[in-house]
Amino acid sequence: MKKTLLIPLLVLSLAAMACSLFVPNSSRSTAESSQSTQPAQLATKQPAATRAPTQARPTRPVPTSLPVTSDQPVEIRGEFTFSNAIITTYYVEHAVALVDMYGFVTRDEEWEIPISSQTLGYLDLDPQAQTGSYSLQLPARPTGVQADVNPDGQDETGVQIFVVAYFPNLTGDPYSVGDDRSLGWPSYLTSAKNDSENDDEVIGGSLVVWSPDDQQFFPSEFGADGLLFTDDDPVAALPSGYSVINLDEKPFAIQRDALPELTLYEPLDVAVKDFSGLSYTEAFEQTFNILRKEYAFNGIEGKQPDWDALYADLSPRIAEAEQQSDKESFYRAMRDFVLAFKDGHVNLGGGEVEQRLFTQETEGGYGFAVRELDDGSVVVVYILEDGPAANAGMQVGAEILEFNGQPIAEAISAVKPWSAPHSTDFGLRYQQARYLLRAPLGTPATLTFANDNGQPETIELEAVNERNSFSVTSTFLGFDPNALPVEFDILPPGIGYIKISSNYDDLNLIIRLFERALKTFEANSIPGIIIDMRQNSGGANLGLAGFFTDQEIQLGQLSYYSESTGQFEPEGLPDRVLPNVNQYRFDKMVLLVDQACASACELEAYGFSQVPGMTVVGQYPSAGIEAEVARGQFLLPDDMSLQVPTGRFTLPDGSLFMEGTGVQPTVRIPITRELVLAEGDPILDQAIELAQ
Repeated sequence: MKKTLLIPLLVLSLAAMACSLFVPNSSRSTAESSQSTQPAQLATKQPAATRAPTQARPTRPVPTSLPVTSDQPVEIRGEFTFSNAIITTYYVEHAVALVDMYGFVTRDEEWEIPISSQTLGYLDLDPQAQTGSYSLQLPARPTGVQADVNPDGQDETGVQIFVVAYFPNLTGDPYSVGDDRSLGWPSYLTSAKNDSENDDEVIGGSLVVWSPDDQQFFPSEFGADGLLFTDDDPVAALPSGYSVINLDEKPFAIQRDALPELTLYEPLDVAVKDFSGLSYTEAFEQTFNILRKEYAFNGIEGKQPDWDALYADLSPRIAEAEQQSDKESFYRAMRDFVLAFKDGHVNLGGGEVEQRLFTQETEGGYGFAVRELDDGSVVVVYILEDGPAANAGMQVGAEILEFNGQPIAEAISAVKPWSAPHSTDFGLRYQQARYLLRAPLGTPATLTFANDNGQPETIELEAVNERNSFSVTSTFLGFDPNALPVEFDILPPGIGYIKISSNYDDLNLIIRLFERALKTFEANSIPGIIIDMRQNSGGANLGLAGFFTDQEIQLGQLSYYSESTGQFEPEGLPDRVLPNVNQYRFDKMVLLVDQACASACELEAYGFSQVPGMTVVGQYPSAGIEAEVARGQFLLPDDMSLQVPTGRFTLPDGSLFMEGTGVQPTVRIPITRELVLAEGDPILDQAIELAQ
């Protein structure tokens, strides 16, 4: 794609992707590249060190011809299908482009596409059918970068090499320019096929090549190393003008039809793994075998499940569920599979079975809600009027001492919440306290409590049909799913306030709204701002911190399991936040985080936290859920689905980046009795004080 197709990193109870997202073709320069794009320029490729070394050699014999059809292309058309809804989730301005592959030819992962070499085409996308069709008119004389791909040691004018690729607009201008960067090594929905196991090397499909005359050469097939544009490639003469090179033929075939049709390919690793048509056993076996090798945190102590024990437990249960045609048993077995992980990105979508069981097992409540404080005490923060607890004399502020004969701390620890799994102990503990007070209707509970300044009392309650007591302690209390993803205001003390409630939306809109807020604050001479990311379940990291600094901010290195090495290998460059073209400065800046900021929200928040002068405020760190999930999407029988991350982020020393830790507050708000019983938003109130 264009830009680098942002890779989804989100917490799913929603669906996938990104936590990390992904932008089509990669980064894009903040201005036109300084590299010349004149056709006469000589550009000699420099193979990377990992490829076959360059050696002096005599000019090899050149085949006299390749299979060639007549004329030359003037317009390219084509179709494609996609199974992973990344593009329809994050982009609304769709296009295709003739994308300059000079970055791939030179194996330069940071080469940014000059705006002068970009040619856009119309794309008709059908989100429901998950198909697209396009048309792209070729310029009479393209202005890409000339590349000499004849490894004969002689300087030649060379050719311009392109793919047709999906090229959505991320922000601003429809071309790849400014903050919307693209790199010359596209691999998502392109006319070439790429090997995700080997640095996205081109292994098939079609390239579009333009030659200024009939004296230029192009590889006629892959050389012995299996790589394109390396020194062992045999070459053949090209006709003048445009040619479509079919890399799936041997030798490569040259197509010169006026209106060639090229398919754009969805990478196999990103495609959803559809096992919905298999039996329970077959779907489980295939899913299990993939994740046993590819789960993002295999080999990490405390993160990797005991695969052998898990298989021994679940395999017979799933076989029995299949024999009995019992989808509830299949669901329960798969839920136990999910609970074997300590990873908030692991998520099972159970369809109607899950909804029915969740309702049955959590429908009842006792008419009160609690919060656990830093000192370990458990305080009642809500009483339902005329509910079981209220009728038994319990009051807001009461301390719960025992539940069903256990000390309250032990009772909480024994709970298996429906929201599991979690990447952090604090995230799990918070939900255990909530789910302690959920039960099937009519379930009795004996508990001991003490009202403020009162004596301990033991009462017996019965679960009734009420959900208010459950909702009031939700980490998403007050969240408006219909609101814009970015909202802003100027608070009465003259503080700029921005709430980023979603990175899982129209990315163009998120960026524009965020900068609109900054421009508004700047126009009103606002000295201090607050960025509120306490309720944001992830999506795509947009590097919004780049508006506040002219220095790069380093993030983690994304790695995936490699079949060829049996290890997790880095893919692409380390993630980073790049400075934006427009810069904004404020005297004081405060970032609000909490455990409902997860996945890509945490990448975004981490970027903000590294801006000089930023103060991070919160009761909790962010959720500590950091991995890439686009490649770990599974469809299972009976309308069930599974998400498991397959990409890990690591620091230079090999340690995990933010998984299990999250973005830490620099000013932590203690969880005290006064705080949990306070009205309004005491965390925001403290942020306002710090921003003044």
